[in-house]
Amino acid sequence: QVQLVESGGGLVQPGESLRLSCAASGSIFSFYVMGWHRQAPGKQRELVARIDTGGTPNYADSVKGRFTISRDNAKNTAYLQMDSLKPEDTAVYYCNAENHFTGKSTWGQGTQVTVSS
Repeated sequence: QVQLVESGGGLVQPGESLRLSCAASGSIFSFYVMGWHRQAPGKQRELVARIDTGGTPNYADSVKGRFTISRDNAKNTAYLQMDSLKPEDTAVYYCNAENHFTGKSTWGQGTQVTVSS
């Protein structure tokens, strides 16, 4: 069973950047498709970006060109680099790990990102 711990959230002004980290433990990291999701108050949780076991990324249209997902299998960590942040990016960001072989999904506890002037 993989365990996930997110970090890197905070309060920034519009146009600034943040990098989120998701540290995994308890299982073989390279077996997992990693994703970042977010949930704003009163809204459903939505997929922001995901990266498969081969390192191929996919992004929601709302963040294409601004966010970059990556993974470092040697460090058992996934990242979300967020640039040109907008107020509408404000949400709790959750890391997700989906086992490539079993489909079993695990969530982190979430980290708050607030973009405000």
